[in-house]
Amino acid sequence: MDLFKASEVVKDYSGHRALDEVSITVKDQSVFGLLGPNGAGKTTLIRIINQITAPDKGELLFDGRKFKSSDIHQIGYLPEERGLYKKMKVGEQALYLAQLKGMTRKDALRNLKYWFEKFEIQPWWNKKVEELSKGMQQKVQFITTVVHNPRLLIFDEPFSGFDPINTNLLKNEILELKAKGATIIFSTHNMSSVEEVCDHIALINQSKKILDGNINDIKEQYKSNVFEVETPTKTDIPALFSSNGFSLLQHETQGNIQLVKFQKTSDESNNELLKKLMQQIEVRSFRELIPSMNEVFIKVVEQANKNN
Repeated sequence: MDLFKASEVVKDYSGHRALDEVSITVKDQSVFGLLGPNGAGKTTLIRIINQITAPDKGELLFDGRKFKSSDIHQIGYLPEERGLYKKMKVGEQALYLAQLKGMTRKDALRNLKYWFEKFEIQPWWNKKVEELSKGMQQKVQFITTVVHNPRLLIFDEPFSGFDPINTNLLKNEILELKAKGATIIFSTHNMSSVEEVCDHIALINQSKKILDGNINDIKEQYKSNVFEVETPTKTDIPALFSSNGFSLLQHETQGNIQLVKFQKTSDESNNELLKKLMQQIEVRSFRELIPSMNEVFIKVVEQANKNN
């Protein structure tokens, strides 16, 4: 089931086209990666979803019907540029923001107590925001984003400024929110985080969507039959691989081990390839090198820029 859908969205600013007929479909209870270089149009789309601005053309659907202004209460948005009031006390501000999302004071206090205890930050309640470190402020803003249990969460660079421990904490919270029923749009430049949390992605470049799909399917689509084998065999690797019709890409020796990276040029299966290698060398390890999302991102964007 689709929770949110944008169809052929167009947005112009003073003669500049920020979004050019961009369409995305975000499935219920999934993590959707919204990716792209700086200035691609991601923030514009996020602003449209949050009803901060309106599209010039296109249609937005929420839960199978036309997007309404009241749906904003079902959205939680953590912007890249944090926006807490520095002089306000943490608890007072969290309570105020929760009530802005339609919560009663009683419900807001109950939910905030749960999150403050979960993050072990109860002592921060009566501190002013300016007394907290940047990382602490981000934790508070994360809580104010999720406290009203929204159906759709939008995280824009949620790990920015976090150390590895707190990054992992937040990552686990995002996955737990998904498991409990939340749907998440996740925008980041950190491709390793995309691989860890996202189910589907859309890649926007120069206002156009240039890639869309299941993350594992996309990585499979861009693999190039490159393999890596590790062998303790003392043999002439270049001669061996050229005589078997492989394209040798890299060969290095580390102590008694030879590491070989090569490209398969035939149609034989991976099992057949491994069997052929085992007849000639001792195989310590063997794996197909599937491209990372970082490699896919660079390749697709560079190709799109070359074609423009």
